[in-house]
Amino acid sequence: MNKLGVKEIEQILPHRHPFLLVDYIEDYEPGKFAVGYKCVTFREDFFRGHFPQEPVMPGVLMVEALAQTGAVAILSLEENKGKIAYFGGIKNCRFRGKVVPGDKLRLETTIIKCKGPVGVGHAVASVDGKVVVDAELTFMIG
Repeated sequence: MNKLGVKEIEQILPHRHPFLLVDYIEDYEPGKFAVGYKCVTFREDFFRGHFPQEPVMPGVLMVEALAQTGAVAILSLEENKGKIAYFGGIKNCRFRGKVVPGDKLRLETTIIKCKGPVGVGHAVASVDGKVVVDAELTFMIG
């Protein structure tokens, strides 16, 4: 298993706090897949406004966390080091549950297609084994 802490993730991704949404990578294979985690705490900046009376992690941030996890897989390839992975599209995205403070969000993105600078990843986020988001994410390497 290839593990990465936040400092190693920051060597691959350009994102920084508060927009780095992956706390650690449990396993990855460059160009193939990555499995990471976001430990959701009550102190997340977005909970102040989403929603103060019932804090829920915004779906768009869960998708971004999945994209960052996939970016670890694709940007850890030797030929992509130092580059940025940009969003190209989101397809067949389904939200199947809420993510709240105290949840440990498991993020898994598998690269299913890559041709030149464009690729597609299948992304699944879950909490305690229950899928909360699944989607196909298109990326472009720049």
